[in-house]
Amino acid sequence: MRLFAGLDVSLETTAICVIDQDGKIVQEAVASTDAEAIADVLERYRADLERVGLEAAPMSEWLMRGLKMRGHQAVQMETRQVHLALASAVKTDRKDARGIANLLRMGWFKPVHVKTASARERRVLLAARDCLVRRLKDLDNSVRGLLRCFGLRPPRALRGRWSAVVGELIKGHRTLTDAISPILAARDGIAEQLDRIDRRVRDEAKNDEVCRRLMTVPGVGAIVALTYVAAIDCPERFRSSKTVGACLGLTPRRYQSGETDRAGAITKMGDPAARVALFEAAHVIMTRVQRWFPLKAWAMRVAARRGAKRAKVALARKLAVILHRIWIAGTEFQSRPASA
Repeated sequence: MRLFAGLDVSLETTAICVIDQDGKIVQEAVASTDAEAIADVLERYRADLERVGLEAAPMSEWLMRGLKMRGHQAVQMETRQVHLALASAVKTDRKDARGIANLLRMGWFKPVHVKTASARERRVLLAARDCLVRRLKDLDNSVRGLLRCFGLRPPRALRGRWSAVVGELIKGHRTLTDAISPILAARDGIAEQLDRIDRRVRDEAKNDEVCRRLMTVPGVGAIVALTYVAAIDCPERFRSSKTVGACLGLTPRRYQSGETDRAGAITKMGDPAARVALFEAAHVIMTRVQRWFPLKAWAMRVAARRGAKRAKVALARKLAVILHRIWIAGTEFQSRPASA
């Protein structure tokens, strides 16, 4: 008898539902969110259990690895698809687990690619860097706001001289010195750690052969290349390079009903970090890269017709395709001079 198990995962507990091939409930249970505890519940059905399904979530990969080590065939299911399929039912953990099991039984789901260990490590590294960058900006903006009411305005683009310049501005003002100095000390500590992690990211990209080839594209640096590689992970999972833009949410939404056929904004599905990185690379190409080449010429023509923002999105989508082709083909970016 073929059995299917659906898991509704939360931080502390996981609802489990096991059904047979006819949709009849075999067992419903609740276990702690731990692969061993879940596997213990499913152990008695392992011989007949065809597949275990759970939504893609931060803890899903960890649970999948543990279940596979116990001999279970586990699969991650695309979150939006599961949400839409279960939207008509009253939402409880028990019913969600039952719905996931039924989706498995009927095959109405899209499996999600499970990241390799190297991709997960790179994503953690990049996320940690992004966290430090955000905290650094928050502290800088806080200092600007505190000084503004005293008529003190630190200049922009100070880079490594920020604390020294602010220290000179508040010199001689005891209250401001007592209030701002601890913030500057914390800010300097974060900046030091950010420099360390920046060096680690640059070394990671420099030592990776794929990243080095991707960085031959103008505007694509170590951060963009490493973010893209971590997001795509296995380029062979895309049958065509043209589909990479859609996977990263850089294609327009489409609404069609009867005589209505409307294209909207981009879908913003997939990895947001990779989407932002490609948009920033497009911005650099259009505003900072001085060399004129066909890709930039194309983007500038789009900007003249549709506006700079849409042109950058279109260029980001084209970059996603180009980077994938470079990766697959094992080549480097080739540009020829183009007239304006």
